[in-house]
Formats: sequence, structure tokens, C-alpha cells
Amino acid sequence: QVQVVESGGGLVQAGGSLRLSCAASAASGTIFSINGMGWYRQAPGKQRELVASIVSDGIPTYTDSVKGRFTISRDNAKRTVYLQMNSLKPEDTAVYYCNIDHRVLDRATWRHDDAWGQGTQVTVSS
Repeated sequence: QVQVVESGGGLVQAGGSLRLSCAASAASGTIFSINGMGWYRQAPGKQRELVASIVSDGIPTYTDSVKGRFTISRDNAKRTVYLQMNSLKPEDTAVYYCNIDHRVLDRATWRHDDAWGQGTQVTVSS
């Protein structure tokens, strides 16, 4: 099973920046391959929404509200995805979750799965 660990959330004033990191790992002997990596967020009373994603060839996509302010990137060797958030606004306040879309080699068969991080709080004060 693939585990995901996030870091980098916190409290920042409007206009400030934060960088989130998300690393995927698995128990020794587990063979897995990562497809897409993404960041979601969920604000109080709202549904979880996709903020940014990046596929294996490095092409990113963003929700309209963060375009020009957020940058998603990945380091395939480290199995890590980053979200650089600049010009933060109070409406960016939410719990941010990392998602790793992957395949696991299970008894000679590749099995598709996805893993979620525990979430990291981002709070932007006005």
C-alpha cells in the first residue's frame, strides 16, 4: 500500500506565499508506478475541489481561481509533488490534500489505486 505524507501548510497573511510538499512511499518490496499527482482543497462547508494536477509527462492543469498564482511541479525520482502558492488570498483558506494516482504490482498484475494524504491546513489572514 502506498502512503502519502504532506507538509508545508500554515498561517500566512494575504499576499504571502507557502509551499506544500507531498511524498509517496511504500513498504519495502512494494513496486508501484505513479501516474497523476494532484492537490485538492476543502474549505469549511464546501465540497472538496481539485486545485492543480500534473501527469507523468509534466503537463499541469489548474482550477481558474489559482491560475497565475499557484505552480504545481513534481520530482519523479523523489516521488514528490509540490504546490507553490503565491499571492495568497483569504479565499484560499482550506485543508489541502494530496492525491497520488498510481499502479501497484500485485502478484504479477498491475492494480490501479489512488492514495490520499492526511491533509494540511492553509490559513490566509486578511
